[in-house]
Parts: sequence; C-alpha cells; structure tokens
Amino acid sequence: MRTVNLKAATVTAVAGAAAAVAAGRLAGDTALRTPPDRPLPTEPHLTVHDVGEDWISLTRDLAALRPGVYGLVGRDTGDGGPHAVVGPVREDLPHAPDAVVRRLERVSRGALRRGDRVWFTSAVHVGNPVTALDLTYADVEVPGELGLLPGWFLPGQRSTWVIAAHGLGSTREQVLNLLPFFHDQAFPVLALAHRGDPGAPRSPDRRFHFGETEWRDLDAAIRYAVRYGARRVVLLGWSAGATMALRAAQRSGLRSRVAGVVLDSPVLDWEATARTLATARGVPRALLPLAVRAARGRLQAHEDPAWDDPDPLRTPTLILHGPDDRVADWQLSRALADRLPQLVTLRTFRGAPHAAMWNSDPARYEEAVRRFLTPFM
Repeated sequence: MRTVNLKAATVTAVAGAAAAVAAGRLAGDTALRTPPDRPLPTEPHLTVHDVGEDWISLTRDLAALRPGVYGLVGRDTGDGGPHAVVGPVREDLPHAPDAVVRRLERVSRGALRRGDRVWFTSAVHVGNPVTALDLTYADVEVPGELGLLPGWFLPGQRSTWVIAAHGLGSTREQVLNLLPFFHDQAFPVLALAHRGDPGAPRSPDRRFHFGETEWRDLDAAIRYAVRYGARRVVLLGWSAGATMALRAAQRSGLRSRVAGVVLDSPVLDWEATARTLATARGVPRALLPLAVRAARGRLQAHEDPAWDDPDPLRTPTLILHGPDDRVADWQLSRALADRLPQLVTLRTFRGAPHAAMWNSDPARYEEAVRRFLTPFM
C-alpha cells in the first residue's frame, strides 16, 4: 500500500509540476504579448460622458487628470478607430462629480460619441509626416538581419542624423510628436519600423524581446545612415525602443559613430516590466516567477539588466523619465545617472505615464533635448 501511495504521490507531483510549467509558459507568453498598435494593459479605459465643439468630458480617473496633451483613441472597428487630441483639464466648465473635462484640440479620425470607451496614447498625430505634419519625407528600406525594415527619412542640413525607435504598444506615429522640433533644428531623421511592426519582418519566435534582440535593427539603421552620408548619429528611443538605443550604443560595430543617446522612459530591467505587464493582464501573483523564467528561456535574453550591463556605456546620454511611470522603473534611470554622472543626465517629468514625457510638458521636453543636442549641431 505504501508503494502504491508513493507512486500515486509521485504521479500527482509530476502532473502538478508539468501543469505549473505549462501555466508558467502561458503566463510568460502573456507577459511577452506587446502588439505595436494596442494600448498597454496598464492604461485604463475611460468612458466619454459628453463631447462639445472644443471640449470633452471623460470618466474621472487619475489618467484623465494628467497634465499636458495626449492622443485619445477608441476601439478599432476596421477603420483604425477614432483618434482625437486632448489638451489640459478645463476647470471653467461645469461637470458632474464623476467626470473630468479637457480641452478638445481636434478630432483626427472618425468621431467620438457619448458612451465610447477610449484611452490615452502618447501619439498625438496619425498618418505619416506629410499627411500629419506637411513635412517632406521619403519612404526607405533599411536592410536588417531578418529582412528589409521600413523607415521614414526626413532630410536635414546637418551631418548628424537622429535615428528614432518607438516603444511598447506604439508605432512609428509616436515619432511624429518630435518631427517638427527636429525639422526646425535641421536634423535629418530616420524613423524606423523594427521587427514585429506592420510591414517589417517578424522575429523567428513571433515574440517581442523588449529590445534585447531588436537593437540589431537599430544597428542596421546606423549602418544605413553612415552609408548614406551621416558622419554621426544620435539614437532616440522610447520605452523598449530606448533599450534598443542603449544596447546599440554599447554593442554596435559602429558605436564610435554614435554621438549621443536620448532615452524616454527606458526599460532598463525587462523582467520587472514583464512582471508588471503580466500582472496587469491578470496573471496570478504565484505564477509570476514561472512566467519570467519561461520568458527568459524563450527569449534567451541577456543576463544583465540594461541599467547594470557590464558592457561599458561611453556615449553622452539624456534620460527623460518620471516617477509616475508604472511600466519602467524610474529609480533605475536615476541609478544609472548616479552611477555615470559624467555621461548621463536625467530630466524628471512628474505626472507623466510611460513613454509620454513629451506629452506632459512639450516645451520643457524639447528644450532639454535642444540643449543636449547643441554640441552635435
């Protein structure tokens, strides 16, 4: 009887372990699910209470009270979904206690109606540089290790190019926020669509790697820029795109051509970010260690977090980040700046969500970038 019970217990334990491993893999896949055109699970959905000619009333929530200017998008029903731009909170208009009224700058696509479910996005423009901003550009293709990567190239008079990489849950449209600024400063800009984006090759495992492999696409963009006349480049990235920029500055064979790096809300510890996203998607706390372990194995990720990588960072770096970021830990940005004070400058933006530092205060953001870029002009 003892032998039978021991065998039964062993079978039960093995089955339980197998189930836990399977659940961990499923949870790991959940953590790695970051479509480029979907909101992150940390972004709350709000309800439109009412819409006027130059105002919109939304569910009263901390997100609805954020300072600055944001895109406001709704569910895609096949036409891309509605997109509008909202400005600061308006205290001059009456509203219900459960609502917040913000200035409605414009409706870029579709229409917003009472009862619509919407969420904030950092992208205040839709389309391409011509349709959104009336800026001349060329569609280019950058040869990458997985195939051709689409890019927007905006010409400029300077020999230093800006190469930009968008972040989690966004597309190249995120770069449109800063194109008027770079155009005014006469910098050529290459806005890259990296692996997994619409029109770009997908990773062989069909998963996003939080910049840990995608940085090679940015490396390809550096080679492209140098081939077509750039003497130096400045790498700009948001979120995991910032991780790509940091990794490329550390590891690219052409890293000597990288004059500077600008990081907005950098994901400096992808495991912590994966845990946050998995939790927001409903993965039970008990499964989080298994989820991260499964994700690490599937990604074959670099062991060292980006903020503490032994590969030396030798490039002047500007970090734009804030303590209200729920996806990427601002404390790690501060730790990196404290560790390398001669190279890294941190500008803190309070009240801004992940990868939306520009949105919280565009003028201050652009002035910080302008000062950083002055030596490269």
